[in-house]
Amino acid sequence: MRLPFHYINTMKLPVILAAVFTFTSFPIMANDDTIKIEPTPKNKVYAIQRSTDEWKKMLTSFEYNILIDKGTEHAFSGALDKEKRKGIYYSRATGQPLFSSDHKYDSRTGWPSFWRPIEGEAIDYYSDNGLFYVRTEVTDSSSGAHLGHVFKDGPNPTRLRYCVNSASLIFVAKGEEPPQIVKDYAEEYGASSPIPKKS
Repeated sequence: MRLPFHYINTMKLPVILAAVFTFTSFPIMANDDTIKIEPTPKNKVYAIQRSTDEWKKMLTSFEYNILIDKGTEHAFSGALDKEKRKGIYYSRATGQPLFSSDHKYDSRTGWPSFWRPIEGEAIDYYSDNGLFYVRTEVTDSSSGAHLGHVFKDGPNPTRLRYCVNSASLIFVAKGEEPPQIVKDYAEEYGASSPIPKKS
């Protein structure tokens, strides 16, 4: 028996909703022992802290909306979505190294996507209840600045997709001179240090 078209569409809704919950809620497990995705304590004290005025002085209004107010840029609008050069992606808020081009792939979602961070401790994870379902927010581990979200629909070997706003990142291609914020972070914490220790 053939079902009416509108009935089939109605039947699809629970399937779509189930898929959304499956791909976005805690716990998220990676097929990689070096990546531990666990909820970050909400009372974590970050090594790099700035006042609202300080953030607004160093960021554009658009960057502030993404990094501090946890906004999202429009799909396919970010400058780094199609970036294919070799290099490192740093936090625009702190200069902390976050992702490598070695782990970037084209997810065709409209946002820069990575299947793992540069180091397991470079990223913090929080439950995001901002929509009608729970997502897993990702932030840099040095300041808590918002980057995007991580989903369980990525490629092997982790099967993760770190969906990140271009505005939250600074890309430095291999051989290029890094900006001052990246140099300052490297001088303070080490060029490859993903997580600074608060003194």
